[in-house]
Amino acid sequence: MKTNKAIAKRFKVTKKGKVLKRTAGQDHFNTREPGKVTRMKRRDRQLSESFTKTVKKLLQQQ
Repeated sequence: MKTNKAIAKRFKVTKKGKVLKRTAGQDHFNTREPGKVTRMKRRDRQLSESFTKTVKKLLQQQ
């Protein structure tokens, strides 16, 4: 099975096996958000256990 390139561009697997994704909604319309929210959006988010299995399967990271 080939690696799903759309998934490969959007997710990153760390050395310990966690899967990270970019926080949603950080491209535009951020001036109305408080500074705390804007700063929190700069961080990557960790996926849930169930979704991690699916993404790793599509990335061929079993």
